[in-house]
Amino acid sequence: MMPLLILLGVIVVLVLWFVGAYNGLVNARNQVKNAWAQIDVQLKRRHDLIPNLVETAKGYVAHERGTLEAVTQARAAAMQAQGAGQAAQAEGLLGSALSKFFAVAEAYPDLKANTNFLAIQEELSSTENKIGFARQFYNDSVMVYNTKVQSIPTNIVAGVGHFEKAEFFELQDATQREVPQVKF
Repeated sequence: MMPLLILLGVIVVLVLWFVGAYNGLVNARNQVKNAWAQIDVQLKRRHDLIPNLVETAKGYVAHERGTLEAVTQARAAAMQAQGAGQAAQAEGLLGSALSKFFAVAEAYPDLKANTNFLAIQEELSSTENKIGFARQFYNDSVMVYNTKVQSIPTNIVAGVGHFEKAEFFELQDATQREVPQVKF
């Protein structure tokens, strides 16, 4: 009778551990999805601001059409990106196009003094900061989730439950890793 109770106790403990491990993986996966949704919200905000910025600048930099078109095309590509890898690559290209756009805008004092342009530029800058924080939170969530998926013994539960590793949101463009140079 005693060996049967011990066996039953071990089975109960294993079942409870399995349920706890499974629920922990579900929680971590949902945290990753939530973190991605937060990035998506900020990217949408960024994408919504860009047409206003381009429209404001059009009257001032009419002969810089190529730069304006590059920003518009990069925005369209970024809006169509799927998943963290594609989004990181597309957002990197958009960031590069915006950097070139702001460099061109520096040559137009009237544009730089335009209140609408300044307000949109400030909103875009604020949004860039929010995107940075959202990316950090997403990557932190992915790290916790991937650690659970790959660690013993939860990797057994992850295999049974078909939990796949999540993809980090990493910069694809090496120029975005460079420290900006400030010259006076």
